[in-house]
Amino acid sequence: MLDCPPLRFAQDGAEIFSGAIAASLDRVRSALAPLLQDAAGVRISGLAALRPYLLSDGPIGAIAAEVIGPGCQAVRAILFDKTAKTNWSLAWHQDRTISVRQKLDVDGFGPWTKKAGMHHVAPPFDLLSRMVTLRIHLDDVAADNGPLLIAPGSHRFGLVPASRIAEVVDRCGARQCLAAAGDIWLYATPILHASDSAATPRHRRVLQVDFSADHLPSGLEWSGV
Repeated sequence: MLDCPPLRFAQDGAEIFSGAIAASLDRVRSALAPLLQDAAGVRISGLAALRPYLLSDGPIGAIAAEVIGPGCQAVRAILFDKTAKTNWSLAWHQDRTISVRQKLDVDGFGPWTKKAGMHHVAPPFDLLSRMVTLRIHLDDVAADNGPLLIAPGSHRFGLVPASRIAEVVDRCGARQCLAAAGDIWLYATPILHASDSAATPRHRRVLQVDFSADHLPSGLEWSGV
């Protein structure tokens, strides 16, 4: 994974924007301060102080708007951390659900789950394929601190069944997504990704935000941030 060419979103489904939020980093940390606790993941809803940064002309949302258009909106946000107390790992997988305000019976949407009191549902894959995910790094993430791993180009394989995930990762290869505080990583939402536990655990706080330019059908509404 060393000395690899930089990833490009158009080809690989992932790209780093170095220092993209550096000038606003302290203000973003302040907006998130009520949630900065030793927890593996905190789902964010109703955090007004964060919204200006996520607008399509804000320093975070503008990156999403470049890819999926100025009509995009932040539709889900999670704050992750990995410390000695919360030194978690994740096997290779795709993000396959969206967060909505209420549960409605709509063709093509399901199954349903509830996470932290919020309704989540698996939508048709073509909706996921038009979404992007941004990871805003509040701390440095080095190779020994459990960085995100991605399989470049794996988003092009559609909905990958569990029985084929290892095959697709082997075909695409794996890359570590290292970052400095203030960097933003942009991903295609369905890209295959994983994370090992940290060899040297310390804060690696990451704000992960999903963006979509789609309107949901039949009365479904995005939860938003």
